[in-house]
Amino acid sequence: MNSVLITGGTGSFGKTMLRALLDDGVDEVRILSRDEEKQDALRNQLGDKRVRYHIGDIRDRDSVDRAMAGVEAVFHAAALKQVPSCEFFPLEAVRTNVLGSENVIRSAIAAGVGRVICLSTDKAVHPINAMGMSKAMMEKLAQSAARELGQGGRTIVACVRYGNVMYSRGSVIPLFVEQITKGRPITITEPAMTRFLMPLRDSVDLVRFALSHAGQGDLFIRKSAASTIGNLAAALTQLFGAPDHEVRVIGWRHAEKLFETLATRQELATGENMGDYWRLQLDERDLNYSGYFSEGDTEHELAEDFHSHNTARLDLDAIKALLLSLPEIRAALERAAPGQR
Repeated sequence: MNSVLITGGTGSFGKTMLRALLDDGVDEVRILSRDEEKQDALRNQLGDKRVRYHIGDIRDRDSVDRAMAGVEAVFHAAALKQVPSCEFFPLEAVRTNVLGSENVIRSAIAAGVGRVICLSTDKAVHPINAMGMSKAMMEKLAQSAARELGQGGRTIVACVRYGNVMYSRGSVIPLFVEQITKGRPITITEPAMTRFLMPLRDSVDLVRFALSHAGQGDLFIRKSAASTIGNLAAALTQLFGAPDHEVRVIGWRHAEKLFETLATRQELATGENMGDYWRLQLDERDLNYSGYFSEGDTEHELAEDFHSHNTARLDLDAIKALLLSLPEIRAALERAAPGQR
């Protein structure tokens, strides 16, 4: 590829994807984000003239169009991702995650971009919070555009869906590390909660896989393992040499789930097993068929949803090994005081 656009390119995923693309020898990577401070920090850190920085907001179609012109592929990562902030400001979630995503998708189609990969979340499945609802709507917008384009469309619109990205900004692991190293109690809402665990490198691999294999309207998930939040905290305290560190259960936050779901049984019934991944294919039916009103689909036997309670469960040793594979954890261990490792 000669030119790629990453929306939200100064975020955790965006920066990792950017470095991967530069390593691949892509001629130009464009970053579209609204945070000039983060762009300046990234510019100074990388010093790579192949990266072009565009200040703008996906809520503004004009700024999207200017960044979009002439690119071959788009990775759409810009979003409001924090459950509490979206819960208290749901209209902001709609403006960014729904209307902003529509701007990105429609701009890419108008510009004749080859492939658009939209990043979604397990919270979009059976959503109970504003963040998940807004991401579910983003998926529906992508699928709607894919139906309009059809299999022969010049632009392929696809999605990926994944769970918690480990050590991403605002996630629980850096919070726990900070609490341990600063001698504060670890705060857990519910120890029995389970979450999928995915290192950033796996999220990049998932997006790469989608880019290479996507058909019109496809949605890809990775078969991730999971952990309880209690075991995740225990693994961190052991790694930092503080197994008796205080853990305080503070109760559920707004709109939290006991477990997260990556794919429904209905999706999996027609999905394609691709080894480490599932391809969930677009339902291309429309309103112009009688079965929509009077008939169902009796050909597919429904299995189980794929969620963090029934996937492979990591034990403490496996969690620690996965944590130690993260450069951020290794760096935090090196900085920790002798009594904390």
